[in-house]
Amino acid sequence: MRLRPRQKLFVERSLAALSKNRNTLSIASTGFGKSIALSAVAGSFVGDGAKACVLAHRDELTAQNREKFGRVNPDVTTSVVDAATKDWSGQVTFAMAPTLSRPANLKAMPELDLLVIDEAHHAIADSYRRIVDRVRDANPEARIFGVTATPNRGDRKGLRQVFDNVADQVRLGELIASGHLVPPRTFVIDVGVRAQLQKVRKTALDFDMGEVASIMDRAPVTDEVIRHWREKAAGRPTIVFCSTVAHAAHVAEAFNAAGIPAGLIHGELALDERRNIRGAYASGEIAVLVNVSVLTEGFDHPPTSCVILLRPSSCKSTMIQMVGRGLRTIDPEEHPGIVKTDCVVLDFGTSSLIHGTLEQDVDLDGKSETGEAPTKSCPACEAEIPLAARECPLCGELFLREDAGEDGGTAPLEGFVMTEIDLLKRSSFQWVDLFGDEGALMATGFTAWAGIFWLDGLWYAVGGRRGVQPRLLGVGERAVCLAQADDWLNAHESDESAFKTRGWLSQAPTEKQLQYLPPSARQDYGLTRYHASALISFRFNKRAIRQLVQAAATPERRAA
Repeated sequence: MRLRPRQKLFVERSLAALSKNRNTLSIASTGFGKSIALSAVAGSFVGDGAKACVLAHRDELTAQNREKFGRVNPDVTTSVVDAATKDWSGQVTFAMAPTLSRPANLKAMPELDLLVIDEAHHAIADSYRRIVDRVRDANPEARIFGVTATPNRGDRKGLRQVFDNVADQVRLGELIASGHLVPPRTFVIDVGVRAQLQKVRKTALDFDMGEVASIMDRAPVTDEVIRHWREKAAGRPTIVFCSTVAHAAHVAEAFNAAGIPAGLIHGELALDERRNIRGAYASGEIAVLVNVSVLTEGFDHPPTSCVILLRPSSCKSTMIQMVGRGLRTIDPEEHPGIVKTDCVVLDFGTSSLIHGTLEQDVDLDGKSETGEAPTKSCPACEAEIPLAARECPLCGELFLREDAGEDGGTAPLEGFVMTEIDLLKRSSFQWVDLFGDEGALMATGFTAWAGIFWLDGLWYAVGGRRGVQPRLLGVGERAVCLAQADDWLNAHESDESAFKTRGWLSQAPTEKQLQYLPPSARQDYGLTRYHASALISFRFNKRAIRQLVQAAATPERRAA
C-alpha cells in the first residue's frame, strides 16, 4: 500500500525531527490513520540489525498497530510482548506497556534503536518512564517517537520530560476539510443553569463533578435535554457524557421512560456487562448510550452522529475526545444503509463557550489554560458565542465574512475547517471527469480503480480491483466520498503505479484501448492513455457500479 500525501509529509517531518533531536512528538487527530503513519516511521528504522518496539496500553491497540504495520512493511518481521507472550525475535516488537514495565520483563528487553509510544500523552506515567529510562540506559543513541491525538493532559502535566519538540500536528479542521472526518454542528443550549455552572470549583483534574451533578441532575434539566434531542437529533445514534454515575442513571431512565431505548455504561460495571451494552448500541438495539468517563478515549462507533455534553470540561483535550466520538466517517460495507454527513453536538455544559473551537495548541510544559475563549455577539439573538463560530450555536444564525459573495458561497470556513484541501490536486492519482459534467469522476492504477458518482443529492464512492467484485466505499458529501475513493487506491496501489499512471497523461491511447471505446474516441485528439483507461474501467464495470449506487440510494437509515 501507499501513504496519503499528508501521511507521507507527517512521516518525513517525524523522521527529520528524530534524526536531529533523538526524540519527537507528532500529533494526529482521530481519522488521520496514525497507525499507518507510525508504522512507516518504525519501518524506516529497521534494517542492518536495528530493532524497534511499538508501545501501547491496551491489547486492541497492540493488535491494531501490528496489523497495520504488516500492511505497510510486509517484509519486516514482528513479535509481541504481552501478558501471554514474551517474544523479542521480530525486527519490530509490539508491547503492552503494563506488561513491559515490570522489572523482570524490562531486564529481558534487548537493546533498542527506536521506541514508539502510541497514545503518547501517557508517556510521563511512572510505568512508561521506567520503560523509556531502560531504553535510554541500554542505548543512549536510541530514538523515542510519540504519537497522540491529545497532547495536553487533563492534569496539566507536560510531556517535556520525554519529548522536547513537536515534529508535526494534523488538526481536526484539516481532516474535516479533506473529507476524512465529518463536520460537527454545535448547539450550546442554556437550560437556566449556566451561571451556576460557571461558579463550579476546579479540582486538580477537572471541574468538581459532584457540584456539576447537583446542578445538572434535575428532572427539569433532563426533560429539556430530551426535548432538544427530539428536535435536533431524533433518530441519530447518540453518546451522552454525564457528571456522575447517579446523574447518568437518571438520564438513561428518562430517555427510556420517553420511549427512546438507552443504555448506561460506567467504570463500576463489569467488563462483560460493558461489552454487552456497547454491543447493543452497535447493533441499534439502543439508540442512546449514556456514560461517565468511559467513552472519552478508545471507543469508536462510526454511525454515532450526535454527542450530548451534560458536563463541562476544564480541559480542552477532554472536550475534543468527547466530541471526536461522533466525527468518524462511515464505511457502507460495515454499516450498510447508513448515511452520515455531520455530527450534532448538544452542549448543555458550557465547554464550547469555555474552549471555543476543537483546535488545540500544543504545550509541552503543561501550563494551565487561563480565561475563557474569545467571544462575539450574535446579531440575531445577541448571545455571546465563540469567536470562530460560523453558525450561532443558540439560534442557528449563519455568519458571512465581509469578503463573501452575495450568496455567501465563496467564504472559507474558519474554526473547524482551517484550510480547504483540494483532494483532486493533492491526490497521487489523476481524477478524470468522465462525461464533462462533474457528475462522475474516476481514477485508475495498475490493479485498482475508484470513482465517485452523483445521484439525487448524494455522492457515492465505488472501488474495484483485479479479481475482486466492485464495492461501495462511501455515501454522502463529495469530499468524504472522494477521500474514501482515494484511500482505496492508496491501499491497493504503490508509489510506482501512481508515478507510471501519471506518465500516461501525456501519452496517446493505444490501439487496443481504442478498440474498447466508441468510434468517436478516434476523433478526440485530446484523449490520453490515462483518460482512456478510466473510460474503459467505467465501461467494463458500469453495470456493477449502477447496481451498487441504486441499491444504496434506496430509502436509508440516516445518521445525519
